[in-house]
Amino acid sequence: MTSIADGSVRIQTSSESIPSPPSWFGEVVLMAAHLRKHDVLTKISAGVRFARRRFGHYEVIDFLAVLFGYAISGERTLEAFYERLQPFAAPFMALFERDRLPSRSALSRFLAALTEAPVDALRTLFLDDLESRPLTHDKQTGGLADRAGNEWVVFDIDGTREAARQRALPQTEDLPPPSRRLDEVCAAGYRGRKRGQVVRTHTVISQAHRFQWLGSFGNRGNGRYREELRKALAAIGRYLAAHQLPQERALLRLDGQYGTGAVLSDLAGFAFVTRGKDYTVLDHPLVQARLHLPPDQSQQRPESQVVRCLYDCPEVPVGSESVPCRVVVATHPASNKKSPVGVTRAGVVYELFFTNLPQYAFTASDVVELYLHRGAFEPQLSDEDSEQDPDRWCSHSAWGQECWQVVSHWVWNLRLELGHQLAPEPLRTTEFAKAGLEAKEQLPHPCGYGKPEVAAAFKAGRFSGQDFTLQPDGTLRCPAQQSLVVHERRKEADGSLRVVYAASIRSCRPCPRPRAVPMAGQRHQEAAPGERAAASISRWC
Repeated sequence: MTSIADGSVRIQTSSESIPSPPSWFGEVVLMAAHLRKHDVLTKISAGVRFARRRFGHYEVIDFLAVLFGYAISGERTLEAFYERLQPFAAPFMALFERDRLPSRSALSRFLAALTEAPVDALRTLFLDDLESRPLTHDKQTGGLADRAGNEWVVFDIDGTREAARQRALPQTEDLPPPSRRLDEVCAAGYRGRKRGQVVRTHTVISQAHRFQWLGSFGNRGNGRYREELRKALAAIGRYLAAHQLPQERALLRLDGQYGTGAVLSDLAGFAFVTRGKDYTVLDHPLVQARLHLPPDQSQQRPESQVVRCLYDCPEVPVGSESVPCRVVVATHPASNKKSPVGVTRAGVVYELFFTNLPQYAFTASDVVELYLHRGAFEPQLSDEDSEQDPDRWCSHSAWGQECWQVVSHWVWNLRLELGHQLAPEPLRTTEFAKAGLEAKEQLPHPCGYGKPEVAAAFKAGRFSGQDFTLQPDGTLRCPAQQSLVVHERRKEADGSLRVVYAASIRSCRPCPRPRAVPMAGQRHQEAAPGERAAASISRWC
């Protein structure tokens, strides 16, 4: 019998159990060396201060080192992470220039006792570290080129949710009220497709072309999205200042929950595009007049059979704040199944998109495509969930969970940075169309009507069109404080659209000056006593 075994190889076995290093330990070594090289650990030790009893001999950096390792490991729970780490506790802490691994109970007490100040200090260091090292040597940020040749830096702002499941507890008169451990961090709210009884919402900010996180701000339940939006705008402002980019070239893509006039008023100085949820805008006379005309464009996504007809309506007041906004209305026939977005009226689904981007640079189709490109943001969230799962629960306190979110996003950015050093590639630039050679002041409006025009008084002692104030609800207010509603819309021979307003005869009969009301347009009519007064507004293509 011939043996194929090599006689120089000897295999020895032992009954003694020797644990093998975890598969993720090598990445921890690489990450820790990178943080030491750029003095990040030193800055955290000096900048994040938090003193409290019952921490023993541990410092803040000891607990953050554990959270960094937990984020890199991808272990499902802290208990599983500690079990894998315990045989290698000393070399693990030595990587972060520390000598003692905090116990699980000490880590739990630390996270439960955290306050707002040290978490904000950690957020500041997180953003400083992101801004200190560009992905490429030539400091590319990626961007979007519009039809006029302008470059935009795109930021995505969205709210994501963490759901928690709770057991049903008996509630009888002889039992005390139930107490939940997650009451401080979670509350009842919209859960979406996630299973659970309570949720926590946090707003995340991403640079669209670099896929890097700029921050995360969370609150219990549905969150405080306007407060979190203001913090997100402050983080974006710091990012722009660090890269010497003008704020006028920052473009925000927002989720539909921000599509109201009250929220849009908080975005002063920023360009934005968002899906609107204030469907009362559809009843505005300017929008209604536009919907009676042929659409400006049609749009269809490659993966969908839905063909949208697009109507571009510039300078429409939105909300009770009357925020002037460019409104793009997208319509398509309703199907047997209820549409998940938009509102259905008379068998037609209406979707709203709000923006302040100029018409010469972005057509109506460009605006809709730009918003629908937010789909690239969803895969980023999905990739993060599968790679490091930032929605894992680490603490039953709000600021402890916020600390974990910051560390998790920090690890994501470090992975992108090191991966780009391993395989450097130029950052992409999105281009809708080749820029024209004409100056943007000379480019005509591609579609839609201009601002409404009214005429001056045609006779002394008469009111002019300027005396009739356009209200946010689409009506006119006459000098006698009576309302005029839309009575007629007609297309003129010169291509203009005339919108005729009229008041009720009951409102005009007691008026002491019925003959002072003109037709506020190119044509004028005089209201006799007992007749209702009318006014019109003309719009030109």
